Amino acid sequence: MRARKYDADVLAGDWRRPRRGQIPELPAERDLVVEDPSSGFCGAVVACDKEAVTLEDRFGRRRVFPLAKAGFLLDGKPVTLVRPASGPKQPLRSASGSIAVQGLRAQVAKESRIYVEGLHDAELVEKIWGHDLRVEGVVVEYLEGIDDLPAIVDEFAPEPGRRLGVLVDHLVRGSKESRIAAQVTSPDVLVTGHPFIDIWQAVRPAAVRIEAWPDVPKGIPWKEGVLAALGWGDDVGAAWRRILGSVGTYTDLEPALLGRVEQLIDFVTAPEPLD
Repeated sequence: MRARKYDADVLAGDWRRPRRGQIPELPAERDLVVEDPSSGFCGAVVACDKEAVTLEDRFGRRRVFPLAKAGFLLDGKPVTLVRPASGPKQPLRSASGSIAVQGLRAQVAKESRIYVEGLHDAELVEKIWGHDLRVEGVVVEYLEGIDDLPAIVDEFAPEPGRRLGVLVDHLVRGSKESRIAAQVTSPDVLVTGHPFIDIWQAVRPAAVRIEAWPDVPKGIPWKEGVLAALGWGDDVGAAWRRILGSVGTYTDLEPALLGRVEQLIDFVTAPEPLD
């Protein structure tokens, strides 16, 4: 039997220059996870232009890499990333998925309003539905909790043509929030909400590059418990900026929030019935 003859080093050579046709080309579609073999940086595609691709790792760190031939590893195998092909021109969409209105001019704000519980709620609603709200001339204001909601509603003085929509966190049967909401009975007010303890949970874990939102034991402030469980330090503001920065469109949010915000917008912008 004759032994096969091998080169002195079977790993010798430039792996970036394989024989013709061996390395697949892949469109750098959003959320495709690849690795840069030179640095070991592994992340998901968040942006791509004709020269470079931006990757984001699970800690939210971003790095830009050139679109080199055989420049990345996918499941341990070299691939060449290319800029995704442009499809047929579609109507521009807002972050909420609605058709964007081009050349929008500021509208005179309607008397109707949408109230949300806190600053983070307001910032998230603005990021996804801000365009829609400006088209409709609806202002979103935030409260510091809803313990005084009945008094707040009385002060607003709702009436036909002056409607109020309120988005409540943790609006589930038997909760304190549900008991407060039940005290508001005006037909010109809609109080609705999502089941999450905090608006943070309305962001899909995959968007934030985590497996799931942690379970926080009772007696521990929820946000602080989340930061500790995820190892994000103790800066709540920095954590929220990280979360908000991970949200690009409505697809990054849970349906339980999407439906409620759309319901509120429809309620405060619905035309009044004719007498």
